[in-house]
Amino acid sequence: MPAMIRPLVLALLLAGCAAPEPVRIASFRPEGAPIWSAAAFAPARIEGEWRQVATFSAAEPGCRPGGAVFRREGEALTIQARLCLNGREVTASGPVTVSGPGRLTVPGMGEWWVIWVDSGYRTLAIATPRGDYGFVLDRGAISSDRLRAAAEIFDFNGYAKGNLRPF
Repeated sequence: MPAMIRPLVLALLLAGCAAPEPVRIASFRPEGAPIWSAAAFAPARIEGEWRQVATFSAAEPGCRPGGAVFRREGEALTIQARLCLNGREVTASGPVTVSGPGRLTVPGMGEWWVIWVDSGYRTLAIATPRGDYGFVLDRGAISSDRLRAAAEIFDFNGYAKGNLRPF
């Protein structure tokens, strides 16, 4: 009998060392809260590489920052992305559809609402009407004033800005 207890105790000890699952929030904004997309957003200006500089997460994000590459292929805008969203890594690849002013439909991810882009198209704040995730993309290292501006825009659109975690 003692020979059977030792492996059980060892297994329990090892299980206690495993990394916990990241805490996830179903929505970072109240249901029914108003949200606006950037009507003047010009999709053609987002072509190129973007780095993820912040994400909404209940605690430490639990994954590495990602990024996205937008390319023009003929008449289509395409995306190749790996992002850390609400504590998990998510990928997207394929054609992006412009579904309204400041709104993009991304393969496998649904609607992205561009709620803010700075005038130089260096920073994008992306939200969803459901509030299940939100994130900030930048062409390089984001300045503190642009990160603060993105946080304020998320707050204006009902997001709990205290959950915006810079990388």
